[in-house]
Amino acid sequence: MTDWAAHEGRCLIHLLPDVITLFHEYVQRNPSDPESGGILLGTVHGPHNQVVHATPPFPTDRRTRCSFDRGSEGHTEVADQFWRESSGIIRYIGEWHTHPEDYPSPSGIDLREWKISAAKRTDGRPVIGLIVGRKAIYIQSTSATGKALVYQALLGNCPALGH
Repeated sequence: MTDWAAHEGRCLIHLLPDVITLFHEYVQRNPSDPESGGILLGTVHGPHNQVVHATPPFPTDRRTRCSFDRGSEGHTEVADQFWRESSGIIRYIGEWHTHPEDYPSPSGIDLREWKISAAKRTDGRPVIGLIVGRKAIYIQSTSATGKALVYQALLGNCPALGH
């Protein structure tokens, strides 16, 4: 598990090993690798989140070198299944995608989409936006008002993605 903190440690995100393994599979190592992405599913513990599953790209997703658009099939069905099987404990908590850069940062499109997704949430919780780069991961939560909280990997917990 890797741990990330924001707001002086008052907000934590835990990524389970299977989630990190999935991210490793989709790192854009080669010039021809398209962006990949999916949704993040997990549990909520007050201001803290534990990411227990990330969906992989599905055939209906549109993927190019520098863009990822989630398609209409696959991701929602997986989220619904986790919700049902966990009696509502495991839920949608955000989005992930890759960038073809070593140390990723969100684009204007990413920031806008995260704010829109947060505004649509019926539970009022922020959306976690996670970007997988070639050497690092970027994590941010965004509220419906657009307020962003950037997370930092806790010392010794950041996974190496460049392999």
